Parts: sequence; structure tokens; C-alpha cells
Amino acid sequence: MHSKVVIIGSGPAGHTAAIYAARADLKPVMYEGFLALGIAAGGQLTTTDEVENFPGFKMIRGSELMDNMREQSEACGTEIISQTVGKVDLSQRPFKFWVHPMGDEENLEEETHTADSIIIATGAKARRLGLPGEEQYWQNGVSACAVCDGSLPIFREKPLVVIGGGDSAVEEGVYLTKKASKVTILVRKGQLRASKANARRLATNPKVEIRYNTQALQIKGEDKPRGLMQSLVIKNSKTGEEEEIPANGLFYAVGHEPATHLFKDQLKMDEDGYLITTPGTTETDVPGVFAAGDVQDKKYRQAVTSAGSGCMAALEAEKFLAEQENIDVPNGVDGESEVKKGKPEANGDVPEYRQNPLL
Repeated sequence: MHSKVVIIGSGPAGHTAAIYAARADLKPVMYEGFLALGIAAGGQLTTTDEVENFPGFKMIRGSELMDNMREQSEACGTEIISQTVGKVDLSQRPFKFWVHPMGDEENLEEETHTADSIIIATGAKARRLGLPGEEQYWQNGVSACAVCDGSLPIFREKPLVVIGGGDSAVEEGVYLTKKASKVTILVRKGQLRASKANARRLATNPKVEIRYNTQALQIKGEDKPRGLMQSLVIKNSKTGEEEEIPANGLFYAVGHEPATHLFKDQLKMDEDGYLITTPGTTETDVPGVFAAGDVQDKKYRQAVTSAGSGCMAALEAEKFLAEQENIDVPNGVDGESEVKKGKPEANGDVPEYRQNPLL
């Protein structure tokens, strides 16, 4: 099968890209993945019970939000295939790719598919620690995103715990002080990895207690269906002392793993595996390949920012395809960035956009 635009991934970035591409008559094909990263189609939001910070919804279940996006993508004309892309060849256009048979992540189908452009929206998965009780209390006290979940009623004016020692852990901890009665930061080593300014900001906050050389052992809580977390068993690695502390929430800040293994040695990535895009765009180092959402965003990692970058990717893909066919695109991206003209000092330059009559 050959497609003008193929979208790999089915989170907010992927579906927003699909909606824009479909409305531009590009007939996008989305491979939403079959339990890719161990998560259902729709990405990380499908594991979030309540979403309060996506515009247009006072409160909505994450799975319902993603169902709405999927329905809208299909209504606009996107073809959605519930298979996982298992191999790609980006060495030349049209790009080639192969998919796994449904439910089989080991083998590939023989058929070779091609695409004129590809939008990568495979996302990233928050690292978990696999603690006893983690699965039972996931989203019932245990989370990997304070900004996403920290405002929920179950956390307000309650003792909360953050695990991590980097800048992300500091930012999560400081954010939670606005909601919690107390925030305890567990640091595995004897010092924070965060910047000095961030470390000082955390240490001087009266609501924060930092416990160094400390790790979590077990999550405890109500022993009933959808019971809430109530405490955390911790251990001091130097003294060996174990202690159970009250905790109504546990937030992991130990990093994310971007789903970029497919593109290793084919696209430029940073040291953590995130795809590198031209500043101000979603363009990768391979013309015709675009990256949107958490797969290239290690800073914000929010559904709404992912959706925004998905819009950018679709507009840029439309312009790229039109240029290949020497067609003027009145609703596309206007102008060439200074970065692409070989001026690295223009890092961060954002292309101007013409008004899109489809909006």
C-alpha cells in the first residue's frame, strides 16, 4: 500500500496531525499500534483516569478523550490501521515500512508499504520502578506526571512523595507544594542531580523534606477495588533502616523512554533517544519525515503541546508534498527558516504561517 502521508502513533499529536492532514485532502493513514509500549492505542492518556487540563473539558477520562480524537480523525477521512509498524527504511523516498501481524511483535508481514512523507508520533513512556503495590494503586495515588494529576482532589492538602533527583523531580516537587500539605523527595544518592538554582529552590521550600540515600520499597493503601494509596515503605540505603511514612500520592520523576528504537541510525537523536527537530518546526534531519509530540519533546510532555506539534507536522508535511509536486499551497507554511538557509545563529527561528482557510 502506498500513501501520501503515514502517521505512526495514535496519541494527541498523531490524531491532531491526522485531522489536519485529512482536511487537506492528503488521505492520511494512521498506524495506531497494537499495545505498542505496552499501552493501548491512544497512548499515555488512556492510562489517566481524570483529565482537567485539556481545553474544552472541565473533566474527562483520558480514554474517553482519546476515543473522541479517534472518532474525529476517522470522520475527517483518516484511515486507521490497528497494527504496529515494526521496521522502517528512510534512506530514500518513497519511504518503506513493514508492520507486525496483529498480536505478534516478533515477526513482520512480507508486504512492503511505502509513503511519500511520514509523521512520527510514537510518544514516550514514563519509567516506572515496579514497586509492590504499583499496579494496584496506579492512578489511585501513583502517577508519573505531577502537572497532569497533582490537582486532583485525592492529593489536595495530603502528604505526597516524589522519587527522583534531577531537575524534573525538583519541578514536580515544587509544583506539588501548591497542592500538598507536605512533599517528601526521595533521592537514591547522596545529592541532587538538579541544577544548583533548582536544588536551592527546593531545599528552601518550607513544605519540602529531602531524604537522601533513600529508596521506596512498597506502596500500601486501601485493600478494596479502586482503593487509594495511604502510605509508602522506604529504606535508608546507608543505615538499612526501614520506615513507613504517610503518603496519599507517589510521583515518579525518574525519566521517560521515547519510542524511537525504530529509527535508530536513521534519524538524529539526542543522548536520551529523543528525535531532534529543526528549532521552531517538526522537521527531522530527513526531508519528508516529521516528529511530533513526546517523541521529540522532553520538556513539556503535555497533551495540549503534543496536539499543537501534531498540527505543525501536518501543515509542514502538506507544504513538503506540494513542493515535491511544484504546487503552491495557499494554506501551508510560508517562508523558509533561517536555520534551513544555513544560519545556525538563527536557532529557534519560527516560520511564519499563512492563514489557513480550513480553520
